[in-house]
Amino acid sequence: MRYKHFKNANVDASALAVGTWAIGGAGYGAVEDQESIASIQAMFDGGVNLVDTAPAYGNGHSEIVTGKALKGYDRSKLLVSTKCTVGGTTLKALRGVSSHDDRDATFENVMYECECSLRRLDTDYIDFYFIHWPDYDTPFYETAAALNLLKEQGKIRYIGLSNFSKEQMLNVERYCKIDVIQPAYSMVVRRDEDLMKWSVERGIDTFTYGSLGAGILTGAFREVPTFQKGDPRDHFYPFFKEPHFSKVMKVLAVMDEISAQTGKPLAQIAINWSTQKDYVSTALCGVRNVAEAAENCATFDWTLTDAQIAAIDAAIAANLDFDGSAPMK
Repeated sequence: MRYKHFKNANVDASALAVGTWAIGGAGYGAVEDQESIASIQAMFDGGVNLVDTAPAYGNGHSEIVTGKALKGYDRSKLLVSTKCTVGGTTLKALRGVSSHDDRDATFENVMYECECSLRRLDTDYIDFYFIHWPDYDTPFYETAAALNLLKEQGKIRYIGLSNFSKEQMLNVERYCKIDVIQPAYSMVVRRDEDLMKWSVERGIDTFTYGSLGAGILTGAFREVPTFQKGDPRDHFYPFFKEPHFSKVMKVLAVMDEISAQTGKPLAQIAINWSTQKDYVSTALCGVRNVAEAAENCATFDWTLTDAQIAAIDAAIAANLDFDGSAPMK
């Protein structure tokens, strides 16, 4: 496993992290909890020391599964990341109060959600606590007050922002220290690349989600797919539909050539392409079974050459004339 030092947080984290959106069972198809637990633990056994979850992933179910996966491991050697302000577990949602995209970053809700996450994860503290999406109805100083208090109480160690713009980050920094951010990033999602570079230069490390392009970079999709109603891949990312799908396939053709040269699967090529960059601190990857976990962890037994990275970058530049991500809300 490859590890990177997080500057503001002052911890060493694996360059690969467990992503748990799909195991929450919210739209990604059938999942089985015991298999999910075994997959997470296989990642831990492969050297991964960071797992990321959120209450929004299955209304807390992903956190419960993650908490079960932590059992039997030395908690002090693992880094746990979760989030707040989005989903059916917020106070506004529970009270039926209408808000922008049902987001709730009020002081009361952040404190409430943290307690709920601690119980679901069955842990005494959360290492990285993210505001999942900005809440335009709540001033940043109110949200920051809750985060600072939770940090003082020892319930969270580090503060993170997910899906925030540079301007929003600067506003939040007036009231609290930002340790990490979590943007979408992969070959097919590059909207926040400049933001990531700017952040890392200032000591703010990056968790990238969608690191395998929701599976399209693994080669699992060679024809335009039809997803079930409610599947996030049907609306969150544009590249599963034409004309973008065919453009991504041209990039995959270059990856296929590198796979033939190296004998390595496309998923490992995609993870190395990302994590070999200085501004990618850790890449979140979901796993559905132990075999996928082992394959992802084996990524770090080798690296892409400069020539191979250049070939992929040239294919991206020639074909992907879109940033690949859903618009910032």
